[in-house]
Amino acid sequence: MGGNTQGAQQSAQADGKGNLSVTVGGVVFDRSKNGSGDGAGALTSTTSWTPPPCWYAPKYTPEQLQKYLEPIWEAGSTGYEWDAEQREKYNANDEKKAFNKHKSGEGYWWDSYVNESYPPGWDTCDDGPFWVDEGDAPPADIENAVTPEILAELAYSEIRVPGTEVTLAPAEATKVNLPTWAWLDGAEFKPVSVTASVPAIGIEATATAEPVSLKIEPGTADAELYPASGVCEINDGRIGEPYAKGKADQTPPCGVKYLRSSGDDTFPLQATVTWKIAWTGTGGAGGDLPDGEFGATQDVVVQEIQAINR
Repeated sequence: MGGNTQGAQQSAQADGKGNLSVTVGGVVFDRSKNGSGDGAGALTSTTSWTPPPCWYAPKYTPEQLQKYLEPIWEAGSTGYEWDAEQREKYNANDEKKAFNKHKSGEGYWWDSYVNESYPPGWDTCDDGPFWVDEGDAPPADIENAVTPEILAELAYSEIRVPGTEVTLAPAEATKVNLPTWAWLDGAEFKPVSVTASVPAIGIEATATAEPVSLKIEPGTADAELYPASGVCEINDGRIGEPYAKGKADQTPPCGVKYLRSSGDDTFPLQATVTWKIAWTGTGGAGGDLPDGEFGATQDVVVQEIQAINR
């Protein structure tokens, strides 16, 4: 019966400062410390790991589950045998103990929620509603029942990081065999975070993304990178170094030198920032999650150096 009891999954409210808390799938996400701006986007894991496609969290009080299930049974659309089994499972014929009403205020019926983008595996949380007493952990055999670690993984999927358009010098058009300096504004590349919580049971976790490096792919094989790996590490909160007058003969700590002109076209320079993800949660829990990447492509004009005829 799990997976078909979704109901309304999302609501939102803003505080006086404009910070947005969004409830999605039984989990409250605080996105007030997220990355923003037109170019902001979601991280992609650098490994095959992905956030949970579905999960279990508190969904019903005893009265709410009764209100949800009884009309289904009365409609008879699920068949007499199934309905009878369900009535027995939830002790529906005992007026005092039906749906654990004798435990009202002492726990919740948990049920499945689905990532609304329906990624692969979204339909694997197919256990029906199960009861968890207040203060108890969910059953160990229930995969993806919310714990601080599961909340951290869900928070990971809500992280948005700033865009990755690098500043280049020369800015308008670079020249063949002339080093082009590349850097990212350090102010935009500070850590961002999202907190996921389930207030009903008093647990939460915060996933924090911190930029660690920039990878440059020049868009053509006819280019040399600085450093040669094309990976520029973060240094003092900044990636790369701004060009300044008098540095024309220096090698940039982060950049590219194109060896041929782009002609009437452009080269698609790909800039990808790697973000390290760490999390902390209720009860002192914490650890690392797989690194994430976010990149963007920008067009670069490369011109021949014009010779002066005397």
